[in-house]
Amino acid sequence: MDKVVRLASERGVVLFSKSTCCLCYAVKILFQELGVTPTVHEIDQDLEGRDMERALMRLGCKAPVPAVFIGGKLVGSTNEVMSLHLGGGLIPLLKPYQALC
Repeated sequence: MDKVVRLASERGVVLFSKSTCCLCYAVKILFQELGVTPTVHEIDQDLEGRDMERALMRLGCKAPVPAVFIGGKLVGSTNEVMSLHLGGGLIPLLKPYQALC
């Protein structure tokens, strides 16, 4: 769990993903369209990926990926990120971390 917490806190916007996950892709596209470049950790390509999955679940992720952290805090998965965006709450969360172009 220490690795996940450390990685999630190293940058303003962090996405834990799997390279074959369509929901992860959707979140990546949303950020791209907003001009946000998150730090992406593809856990299926990490030797410690299984441990990272378990750690994400212990941190409160309903599904291990996608898991979005902003400012080191868990925002959630696709549903939470999309709901925030549609409700106008995502961009204000991103601004303090200079994640927008």
